[in-house]
Amino acid sequence: MPRPSQPREPQALYLQIADSIAAPIRSGTLANGERIPSVRELSRRHGVSQGTVVQAYRLLEDSRLIEARPRSGYFVAARASRPPEPELSNPPASSLAVDVRSLAERVMQLAHDPRCISFGAACPSPELFSEDLVRRAVRHAAERRGASLTRYAIGPGHDMLRRAIARHALGLGCQLDARDIVVTNSCLESITLCLRCITKPGDVVALESPTLFSFLVILESLGLRALEIPTHPRTGMSLDALQLAFETQPVKVVLTVPTLSNPIGACMPVAERRRLAQMVAQHRVPLIEDVLCNDLAQSDEYRSAVRAFDATGHVMLCGSFSKTVAPGLRLGWVEAGRWSSDVARLKQGTSGAQAAVLEVALAELLTRPGVEASRRRLRTVLAARLDEAREVIAQDFPTGTRVTNPAGGLFLWVELPREVEALALFHACLDEHIVIGPGTMFSATDHFRHCIRLGLGGEWDEAHRQALRRVGELASRSGPRHLPSLPSQPR
Repeated sequence: MPRPSQPREPQALYLQIADSIAAPIRSGTLANGERIPSVRELSRRHGVSQGTVVQAYRLLEDSRLIEARPRSGYFVAARASRPPEPELSNPPASSLAVDVRSLAERVMQLAHDPRCISFGAACPSPELFSEDLVRRAVRHAAERRGASLTRYAIGPGHDMLRRAIARHALGLGCQLDARDIVVTNSCLESITLCLRCITKPGDVVALESPTLFSFLVILESLGLRALEIPTHPRTGMSLDALQLAFETQPVKVVLTVPTLSNPIGACMPVAERRRLAQMVAQHRVPLIEDVLCNDLAQSDEYRSAVRAFDATGHVMLCGSFSKTVAPGLRLGWVEAGRWSSDVARLKQGTSGAQAAVLEVALAELLTRPGVEASRRRLRTVLAARLDEAREVIAQDFPTGTRVTNPAGGLFLWVELPREVEALALFHACLDEHIVIGPGTMFSATDHFRHCIRLGLGGEWDEAHRQALRRVGELASRSGPRHLPSLPSQPR
């Protein structure tokens, strides 16, 4: 199903113009030193004021993508050569028991320690959101919307929020009945509810490799086995490998993040999403789809969900707004297809309903004018951070390092030379109050012992740039000093 068109918001015009210039720069279509259109020319081309173009160009200058030259105009800024990307992963072909909880809990505890410079956290920094706006929405929900603070909430969620989520899902290419949506405490709770509905201990769950450590912790807690599927850092899970798994392994369910998978940031092409929906229908295997980061994708095509192509109800859709609207509200949602009633009953019997005042506040935030402009700004800021971090890695990490080039999101996945032990690097960094994510926490295998995840959503200032350079220096103690000169990789 094609993604429905979104209304054009005037306050987002400068962001749209900035995106139109940034995309060809990041892809390498516009080369270092190449002239870009003048303010007057771009103003005429887009039918906007010159002031709007100047605002867009200032944002691109702040992102270090362009530079102004006196009496000459604007040019693509010089950028360091980019390291290559990792290749398709190659996990074992059999399922494994999971044992990552202790390491994952330790890393996450440290990632939020104010004494540390953290590249371990998975959430955008608070300054990228409007706390005043969230506070006003909560106050308005309590004072004017009748969202009681003195009564228990009941049922699958406030009708106002479920309708807002159904409207939001149109942007994912999905037409959902608001009555089938269940509001949860988080996207992870949504996924846990789905797994509890359709699995029993010992069942096999197919998922990306590497995958989000939180998924592995859930599997570990439920006694489920992980079957890791080869995954490409650009295009995501290999569907040929998944097809082979369906034919040779007792796969009970597929758990996948087709858009900006965590930790590698892969985005599955639309044709593959359609094929995946057809595969799970053919084999009658439920698929749990995490759409948490779809709104962070730079391209509209990657925001469409696999669920948009589901004709049989086998795709269970799980999401949240903790990465794009209001992390502190801690609300998620699930529409579980043919298992919707089962999930609703399990949710009610497990943790009941959320606070109505928070649900109403989130509904107001989702329906306010300018919500898409805020998402555009967030995408632009995060893309600039990822670009800058990749340049630091190119300059300061050891020869042989590979790094992903995701089309949005919060993370970079760094594949270090094989002689670098990521867990030892984690401890060396920790000695200097720097937190990284060691690759071993993103797999039930030992295939990523030389890899790390860098979270770039948190604070980003000179102290963090210096800390990232220091990570590279510490990694270089195990290998040669610098990366070779390499061409930019096409996105």
